[in-house]
Amino acid sequence: MALATSCCAQLSAVPNLNVALPNSAAYNATEHDYWSLQEASLVPSCIAKPTCAADVASIVAKLVTNNCHFAIKGRGHSPAAGFANIDHGITIDMTGLSTITVNSDHSVASVGAGASWLDVYASLDPLNKTVAGGRNGAVGVGGLTLGGGISYFSPQVGWTCDTVVNFEIVRNVFSAFVDIANAPNYDVHASLVTSLAYSATSKSWSLSSTPIYTQPVINPPVYKDLFAIPNITNTMHITPLHTLANETATPQINFLFYTSTFGPSTALLENIFELANSTFYDSPNGVTWLVTFEPLPTAITSRGAGQNVLGTSSADGNSVVLLLTGVWSASNATAIVNEKGATFLKGVDAAAEKMGLGRRFKYANYANPKQDVVGSYGEENEEFLEGVLAKYDPGQKWRGLVSGGFKTQT
Repeated sequence: MALATSCCAQLSAVPNLNVALPNSAAYNATEHDYWSLQEASLVPSCIAKPTCAADVASIVAKLVTNNCHFAIKGRGHSPAAGFANIDHGITIDMTGLSTITVNSDHSVASVGAGASWLDVYASLDPLNKTVAGGRNGAVGVGGLTLGGGISYFSPQVGWTCDTVVNFEIVRNVFSAFVDIANAPNYDVHASLVTSLAYSATSKSWSLSSTPIYTQPVINPPVYKDLFAIPNITNTMHITPLHTLANETATPQINFLFYTSTFGPSTALLENIFELANSTFYDSPNGVTWLVTFEPLPTAITSRGAGQNVLGTSSADGNSVVLLLTGVWSASNATAIVNEKGATFLKGVDAAAEKMGLGRRFKYANYANPKQDVVGSYGEENEEFLEGVLAKYDPGQKWRGLVSGGFKTQT
């Protein structure tokens, strides 16, 4: 703690650098800006708030030279404690770097690392332009992009970094989902998310599908089978992206993430639903579980093959990315939520492997800190990243001083 205090004092001495100390308004504003309660519960010794790249360089140089432990916060949308905040260290809040500019012919947008995707869309929509960014406007540009980034436009351009329900209805939705996800000629304007939600309080499941189409067509043929299924509500309409991406403010609460990737199969999705039902049915009151499926077609993975270190390619075939989300407020439920999440994920992976549908890839932005994300990119890519680390950080300061995040295992 004494070292962190000394580091804060040195940063405070840098001219024109904003450093917020505990209990100040600027400090509290950052602490209240985190998405998850886990991150907001950490108490940094101070918060550095750069407003330009030179500030960032100055801050990092000071911290590394003095062996100060630190965390880096964009929009703070990771649920895991320590990924974007730190106890008794220094948090660098990047939200001051949120400038968005567009070049003269509107072909390139320059976006600050601390901007949110809602900021980006609100700037670009009036120009009738957009980018392959996050689907939730509150998510930050930096974190989503570094994690790969799945966008409504990913089937067209690849990863962002490269540019109780009636079971018959569940089965029909799963079947429609798989037909879309596994289509040999994937409609690149289609982006579908299907979610199962379980409330431990009401002991009930609900199911929702979010079909997005990046052309101004209200009932595109690709969703014909999905739209034929009876539904309670239908909010399909044409809207600007900044309106779609906007979400109302949510209170800070506890979140758990896990992810898996596997081949598309109606039978496997039904198996996963049964596994979710048997795993989550006796969760404590106040806990909500979401099991979300998203297509990862070769239309996405073929575009970035060999251009990034994610290790995905068209050779994997069409795939599905699963996101498990646990949401709860009571601290006495934390241990059982963590246990049930890990049990469910282990069962999903085992079922996928048994059916010959398992995929190595783990999407960083959905992963649990216990999952080996970098290892899922493949041995060759992990060795490449180790080489980059050895070249640019031979003293391994970055690995040792920066809290959280996914790092190589060697």
